[in-house]
Amino acid sequence: MAAEDSPTRRILARVENATHLGGDAQVDDRNVVITPLNPTATDPFLLLSEDWFSSPGFEWHPHRGFETVTLVLDGVLEHGDNLGNAGALTTGDVQWMTAGRGIIHRELAFRNERAHTLQLWVNLPGEMKMVDTRYQDLPAGSRPVIERDGVRIDLVAGDVEGTSGAAQVNWPISGSLLTLEPNRGHDYLLPGRDRAFFYVLSGQVTVGGRAVSAGQIAWSDPVPGAHISAMALATGDSDRPSVVMIYSGEPIREPVSMGGPFVMNTRAEIEQAFRDFHSGKLGNVPRQARLEHL
Repeated sequence: MAAEDSPTRRILARVENATHLGGDAQVDDRNVVITPLNPTATDPFLLLSEDWFSSPGFEWHPHRGFETVTLVLDGVLEHGDNLGNAGALTTGDVQWMTAGRGIIHRELAFRNERAHTLQLWVNLPGEMKMVDTRYQDLPAGSRPVIERDGVRIDLVAGDVEGTSGAAQVNWPISGSLLTLEPNRGHDYLLPGRDRAFFYVLSGQVTVGGRAVSAGQIAWSDPVPGAHISAMALATGDSDRPSVVMIYSGEPIREPVSMGGPFVMNTRAEIEQAFRDFHSGKLGNVPRQARLEHL
């Protein structure tokens, strides 16, 4: 690597704890990892929710103006939409859904048994909020994997160490699951322009010199002037590997207006989205049967 391409060392901006909200009418239990209360600080990411559900789950509901990235941590997630897509995702599978101009979909536990998911909301810039809708299923067994000594990078989106993730993205987003064996270190490369988060799913990882435990999320802001940057990750003496969800993206730096299931730039656009949904412009609510077999 040429000197001018040497990665700039990243630093942490903050470490936050997931907020436990408990069960409600849709889920058995919920943690909110990224809250939508200060989108400027998390731009381009809006929300990260960890949900455990059996019944009823998330019945038919609309979205517009952003993308969802859903990782199944355990169980089986049944999904369907008003475009006729339907299927099931199992442990380790990821679905990247572009709500774009508007979609109506549902996410349920297969046979009302159990599903444990992480869902990330990724914002879109104003000029892309009305793009065509799209579903991308990214099964665990078909995603590219980078393996080093004691390091495994399961790549979902973006480019890492010369390998590209399978997800097609509307805005430059990188995402992966990093597994580190005990007593290992790794410099994770990221575009300098990106804001990045490191959510520890299991174990404990030192991120930029700071210990981050399961259920905590560490943030790193863009590095001005850097083309490539590196975040130092390391594990200590443990009896099992640690797993980290790593996503980064270039901040959009536009106003954010959120209204229930819609994310736009202005309140007027949110109100229009509700009118479009209620008038049927997002399509009809399907009468699609539940899946009976996988």
